[in-house]
Parts: sequence; C-alpha cells; structure tokens
Amino acid sequence: MKSANSTMAGLGTTVFEVMSALAREHQSVNLGQGFPDDKGPEEVRAAAADYLLNGHNQYPPMMGIAELRQAVADHARRFQGLDIDWQSEVLVTSGATEALGDCLFGLIEPGDEVVLIEPLYDSYLPIVRRAGGVPKLVRLEPPTWRLPREELAAAFGPKTKLILFNTPMNPCSKVFDQEELAFISELCLKHDVYAVCDEVYEHIIFDDRRHVSLMTLPGMRDRTVRIGSAGKSFSLTGWKVGYITAAPELMKAIARTHQFMTFTTPPNLQWGAATGLRLEDRYFSSLAVDMQRKRDRLAGALATIGFDVLPSHGTYFVTTDFRPLGFNGTDEDFCRHITVEAGVTAVPVSAFYQSEAAPRHFARFCFCKHDSTLDSAIDRLAKYFAR
Repeated sequence: MKSANSTMAGLGTTVFEVMSALAREHQSVNLGQGFPDDKGPEEVRAAAADYLLNGHNQYPPMMGIAELRQAVADHARRFQGLDIDWQSEVLVTSGATEALGDCLFGLIEPGDEVVLIEPLYDSYLPIVRRAGGVPKLVRLEPPTWRLPREELAAAFGPKTKLILFNTPMNPCSKVFDQEELAFISELCLKHDVYAVCDEVYEHIIFDDRRHVSLMTLPGMRDRTVRIGSAGKSFSLTGWKVGYITAAPELMKAIARTHQFMTFTTPPNLQWGAATGLRLEDRYFSSLAVDMQRKRDRLAGALATIGFDVLPSHGTYFVTTDFRPLGFNGTDEDFCRHITVEAGVTAVPVSAFYQSEAAPRHFARFCFCKHDSTLDSAIDRLAKYFAR
C-alpha cells in the first residue's frame, strides 16, 4: 500500500498520553497531564447547560456566535487596552490547538521559516512542518530561561514568515518581561515578520507579574495574532473552546482555513465561554491567587523532599531537577520510575525539545489539582525518597 503522510505518520504518541496511560496502569497520582480537578465556575457551566436545553443547537455562524466574539473583544480591551472589532478581528475555534492549526496553515507557504523557542508545546513542530514551514529553533536554558538575544536575532532572515511565541510559557513556566517582548517586536518589524502568540495562560500568572500581549507593543497591532483559551481561563479543558484575535487581513486567511477544519464550535459552549469572559475582575485575580497557592504548596514540598525546584512564574506547572535525589538515569527513566515505584507521575521535560542534546534531568509536575491530590502525591514521594 502507498504510505501515509510522512510528517504525521512518523509521529509518536504524545508524551501526555504515554504517561497518563502508565499512571492508570499503576494507579499513580497523575501530576503529568495539565488539566484541573476543579469543575469550573458554576455560572459558566450553568449558562452552557441552559443554552443546550433552550438555545439554538444548529450550526452557529462559522466565525462564532456574536455574543462570544463581542466578549473576546471586550475582554481584550479590559485587560490589554486593545480596541478590537469583534466582527472582523475575532474568530472562535474548537480549542487553542485548532487555532494554532488555522494560523499556521493559513499563513505559512511551503519553505517559509518559522522561529520557535524551546522548550515548546509538543503540537507546534508537527503543525509547522505539515504546513510546509521550516522550523528555526532557539533554546532557552534553565534555570533562568532568559531570552538568548544573539541566537534569536540570528534565527531571523529573509525567509522568516513568523515567530510562534508562547507566554506564559508551557512547559517552563516563564513569563517574558517587557524588555524581552520589545526585543522580539523589534525583530518582527525589522524582518517584516508575523507573530502568532499563544496566550492561553494569560490569567494564570504569579508573584504580581502582569501578562503583556505582544499585540500591544508599538507596530505590532496589525502583525500579531493572539490565541486564547476558555479551557485554561475557566478550568474547562474538555470544552475545547479557543479564540483568535487578528487584524482583518490576517484574519481572512486564518478564517478560511478554519472553515475547512472544524467550521464551527458547539454553540452552548460558546455561550458559556462568553459568560466566563464577562465575569468580574475578581474571578480572574482569584484564579491566579489560587493557582499560586497550589504552586507554593507543591514546590515547597518538592524542595523539602530534595528536588531542585526551578521558578514558576505562570501556567499550571513547576519544573524540577531530580539529580540531587541521586537518580542518575534520564528524565524519561525517572518519570517512569516514580510512576511505578512511588505512585506519582510527572512528565520528562526533554519531550518538549527536538534535539537529542536536550537536557535530560528535569521533570515537570502539574499543580492545578485539589489540595488532597497534591498532598497524596507529596506524601508518596516523601515516603519513597526517605527510604
């Protein structure tokens, strides 16, 4: 038989599924895959449920229901000071991953170079390559994860089409500061490059930091694409509701891609997401405060156990160096070992790199869980490593 597409057929099973399956097999406390234990805000869930029973359950508009697109625009104005035209500059997608696909398939021509920053979310590279893009990888180094400016500048050239940029950054929990954002924007302007910004963790940010969208910087309004996620903002990851904000000329190509990907998203979930985006400011601030408390609960305990815990400035995750515990294998070995022997599952950070030269002594733990779940994991790890 003829072969399937080489880019997609050559991919392995995602690390999240591999580790979650191992966790189920060994009845481990799963701190690998990033989804909250919480049910999400009741008013958001109630709005979606009511719409399902009493609303319009046929095809909604391809761009998304007006109520959600208006809410996305209002939300951008409230938190970023952006003036967004909801009719021409907002698109609803079936999750942020579909949004990434729409943007990359819609904007990349075969042979275009795409600047990516490692460690990176595992869907980026397959989508870029399937779209015909040529990845140009720039690496952040632990523990500071500072932006390597010379290397980043060298990655831009005549063939660069866009930079795919994530802040707050999964997996390393970095939040890019104003100076780093300004440097990125200067490169985009100098080389006439687009920026596709994955901002799904925009409200999960810690220690009095503030999320700044690249779109707000001088000259970037018309060349930046913002991607948001109701799943992350409202702890409803199973809903798979995302949204894209972009200038009209960029949006045309992105929306035409979307119409042949999923075409639309369940209308009741869109209605619920619109309700969420209109919640008062205290909801979003309390989300960050609660996640920061969970971060501190887990990070402090891991440090006491003996892990070297790296700073976590946002997202659901904390990265640890396990070498102080005396384990000499790779991060994959370590994550399998603690799943089987200690009953706690983490994710190897090397899975977020392309190169074989990736660091192999870091494990990522997820803290967006109930306190009882975190305490169970802490207790198991403490008992195991105290032996």
